[in-house]
Order: sequence, then structure tokens, then C-alpha cells
Amino acid sequence: MTARLCPERWAKDAAALASAQLDVLVVGGGIVGAGTALDAATRGLRVGLVEAQDWASGSSSRSSKLVHGGLRYLRSYQFALVHEALQERGRLVRLAPHLVSPIAFVFPLRRLALERAYTGTGLLLYDLLARSSRSAGGWPWQRQLTRRQLMALAPALKPGLFRGAIRYYDAQVDDARFTLSVVRTAAGFGVPVLNRAMVTGLLRSRGAVAGARLVLTETGEELDVRAKVVVSATGVWTERFEELSRQSGQFGQLSGRRGQLSGRRGQPGSSPPVRLQPSKGVHLLVPRGCIESSVALILPTEKSILLVLPWGEHWLVGTTDTAWAHSLARPAANGADIDYLLSTLNQVLARPLKKGDVTAVFAGLRPLIAGPTGETAKLSREHAVSRPEPGLVVVSGGKFTTYRVMALDAVDAAVGLGGLRAGPSTTQWTEIVGASGFGAMWDNREGLARSFGLPIGQAERLLRRYGDLVPEVIGSSLVADPLGPLPGGPGYLRAEVAYAVTHEGARHLDDVLQRRTRLSLGTRDQGLRAAPEVATVMAPLLGWDRTTWAQEVGAYHRQVRSELAAQAAPNDQAADAEVTAVAPLLALP
Repeated sequence: MTARLCPERWAKDAAALASAQLDVLVVGGGIVGAGTALDAATRGLRVGLVEAQDWASGSSSRSSKLVHGGLRYLRSYQFALVHEALQERGRLVRLAPHLVSPIAFVFPLRRLALERAYTGTGLLLYDLLARSSRSAGGWPWQRQLTRRQLMALAPALKPGLFRGAIRYYDAQVDDARFTLSVVRTAAGFGVPVLNRAMVTGLLRSRGAVAGARLVLTETGEELDVRAKVVVSATGVWTERFEELSRQSGQFGQLSGRRGQLSGRRGQPGSSPPVRLQPSKGVHLLVPRGCIESSVALILPTEKSILLVLPWGEHWLVGTTDTAWAHSLARPAANGADIDYLLSTLNQVLARPLKKGDVTAVFAGLRPLIAGPTGETAKLSREHAVSRPEPGLVVVSGGKFTTYRVMALDAVDAAVGLGGLRAGPSTTQWTEIVGASGFGAMWDNREGLARSFGLPIGQAERLLRRYGDLVPEVIGSSLVADPLGPLPGGPGYLRAEVAYAVTHEGARHLDDVLQRRTRLSLGTRDQGLRAAPEVATVMAPLLGWDRTTWAQEVGAYHRQVRSELAAQAAPNDQAADAEVTAVAPLLALP
């Protein structure tokens, strides 16, 4: 039975957390926190998961939408990191085939002989590292392409600029929906999961962390949740979370499993906490008609790489990689970010893009572990697990692709720190909700479309979002005209809005427009036209009156307009001023 994250379950989970004695309380509802809760549950531990905002509301909905080995990390000889990520890539395609799927890339070459040999060797190593794992699957090998073959695949490129290319494969993911699906999978194992529940302090017993105090941000109600171990999986908020601990104790021995913290062991009480350097990544979306290509592009730049990825009816172009020192809750793209991405891409396009071609822009933060260099592009994507004091585990750094390994390491640390009795992790075999019957439904998608009276394209889109839960999405809808399309929301149905509330834990308008659906990315108005109708569908399911309806719609309008104003700002400081000047409906301190 698939877990229903409905309003009634939210209230029950809040009560369950207030009365339970947990083995592990996981704080943070991004992909790492969700994965940690699932890993702990599969080992038979009593676990709870809490999130201050909405599931995947931070970095886990604002990534490059890739599950990949990290080709560029081969340049810095991070072979272990690439190998681990490629292993996970193979696993995730198998565990969630509706949400993670292979995608073909071409790497264009300017200097044929030298560059083909250098890049080809790197991609060959990439393929070999992938095939050395049991989860590799049947990924195609790289293939050398001539200039003519390249231009046949990507006619949008400037004629004569490139002399050939190499084609290879990685995978793409709907990051927000994947994270939500992991949360629902954990909930299906009996884990109480609570969004809109912010940790305001840590509980202590005999000098050790023994739980956390929560405030339910919608009501102001406080809950004390008791747990033998608290795991912080708070991403870019890690240092803020650690401040809660420092209010009543000093940090003890720090133990890192790999990467930046390896070997940094000191005397108890002498080691510093983990330090992060948030890195801002900005992405643009432009209509598919703007760039004629049948494959994704990976283009080397002076500092890193530029990606051009198919994303529904759009191309996703990114990313930047710059230090961010402003609001963690609302990272903002500015005009300089947009100009950089367009100018870099236009260097290789036969028909240059203009700002008017851009449908949407979004910015996310990478939780990089700080190093000796201030250049975020040179910081490692490895992760670390620390034990700052008795009863507290902190997992930090890493990347979306390796979330499952991060979760495994965090639970291992919690088991050791708390003396917990637990079985081995089984998440390498645990399918994500929607996966088990997806293959059969996909093969019979024409029959599925006929049974519900849907166009085949709509049935395929639903299968890619929900997997084998599509009949549940449509059949369980409590809304009138469930198959009716949303105004201003092409490709989305009223049933999906209702399902977001009754099964996927959506509690506010932006939860639906930005993460359950991706209307904020797929429409030029960021979902403003659809917002009133979406709120109307949500209102009776959440008990909203007319005043609440207006507050939700008004808050979303203000949020979108502040982000559009930020995108015209000249720098980060000015962009941050635009978004922070407008308070969201529910704000973090």
C-alpha cells in the first residue's frame, strides 16, 4: 500500500512524533534526509523525518536534473568519487526507472587529434569505471563522431566550429519528484514524516543530544521529539543547525569518512565543526524550438562546463558556479548570471539566443565543504559524516547522485554512536514508489491512454511523473473534472493538483506549482495564470476559506515578481535585496 501523505496523516505523524521514543530523528527533507530516513527504516530502526519548509524545497529541487558520474571530476583525478557516482547512477535507473532515465550527450571537439585523444581517453575511463560495478546495466559505450555526424545530431551548432564529437550517456532525473518519492517510500515503511516543522533547539539528557524541539510553522505549536540520535541532513543549512548545538556544548571529535575531512581527527573538544561554502548554480530554460538538436550537449568552458539538456518542452541550460553569501532560503539569479549563460552558449550556436527566448530561470545552492581555495568550481563534491557530540550526527557535502551512499554512511554513524541494534542497509534493492509496475505500464501505455480517454502523449507524461501510480492519481481524485487541463498549465491535469494534496503532502500553493508539478519552470509566467485555479482545487481539500485562498495566491504572485525583479539586478547583493524584501507566506528566521 502506497503511503498517503494527506492532511490527516500529517496530523497523525505530528502526534506520533510527540509521543514516540525514536532511535533516529532525521532533520532535513532534501534528498539526503529522505534517503537517510529510508535507509534507517529498512534496517528496522524507529525513525522520524522532519523538514522546516516543504520536501525538496531547497537544493533538491534546484539541481541540474542529472544523475551522473561527474565527467569533469576526472580532470582533477577524483576517480573514487566518479566510480562511486557511476555505481549509483546504475542503481537509481533500476530503482526508479520512471524518474531516472538514460540520456545521450555529445561532447563537441575543436582540435580533432589532440582533443579527441584526450577527451576520448577520459570518456573511455568513464565507461570502464561504470562497467566495473554490478549495477552498471546495459549502458552504451562512447562513440566517436565525425563533423558530419555531429551536425546531423545538433544542427544548431555553428558550421565549421567543431571538427567532430564524442557521444556518451548519463542519466536525467526529476529531482523534486524523486525526493518526494523517497519520502513516500520511507513513509510506506511506517516512518512519521512531517514537513513545515522547524527545529528550534536540541533536547539533552546526561550531556548528550536526546532529541529536538520543533515548531509547526503553520500554527506555532511546539513539539518535543525524543530520539537516541539526531541526524542533521540540512544541506546548506548545516552550519545554522550546528549553532543550535553550540548554544549548550562544545564540539567534540570530528570523524570524516572520506574526502575533505579524512584524517582530521583531533583530541575531543578540539576539532572544529564542518564548514561549508555554498555555491550558486543558475539555470535557464528555453523552448526546444530555439536549439535544433536531438541530443544533449556538454560544452567545456574556461572554468567548468556548460550543459544543454532536454527538459520536457524546453532545453535546460546551465550552470554557473559562484560563491553565495546571502539568503539560504531564496538564492537568486541576477542579470549577470543570465548574460553569462547566454553569451557562453551563443559562442557555439548558429542562431544566437536572446533574453526574450528565456522561459524561466532558477538558482540553487550546492552545499560544498569549504577548502583552501575560494573558487567553488575547484571544491570537492565528496561528502563527510561527523559526530560533533554524543547523540548528534551531521552529514554534509556530496551530490544528488550519491545521496544513497551518504544516507548509508549517516545511518552507520548513528548506529555506532547510539549503540543501536540494526540490520544491514537494503536500499540498494529497495524500489522507489511508482517503480515496480512501471515497465509493464509503459509497454502498455497506449492501452492505458485508451482506458482513461487520454492522448498518448499525456499518458506518457503521467507515467514519467508517477510510474505505476497513474491509475491512483486519476482514480482517487476528489475533484470535479479530474482530467480537465489546468488553464495556463499545458500538460497538467486537475487530478494532479488534488493528488498532490491527498497523497503527496502539499500544504501550500507553491508546493504544487514549484515541486509537485513543475509549472514554475515550464511556463513563461512561472505559473501565475494557473495559480488561481490550482488554489481553487486545493481549497476544499485543505479547508481553506476565501481569505486563505487569497493569501496563498497573493503570496505566490509576490514571490514570482520578486524573483523576476532579481533577474534584472546587476549582482548578487541587489538580487538578494529584491527577493528578501518580499516575505513569503511562511518564512524561516
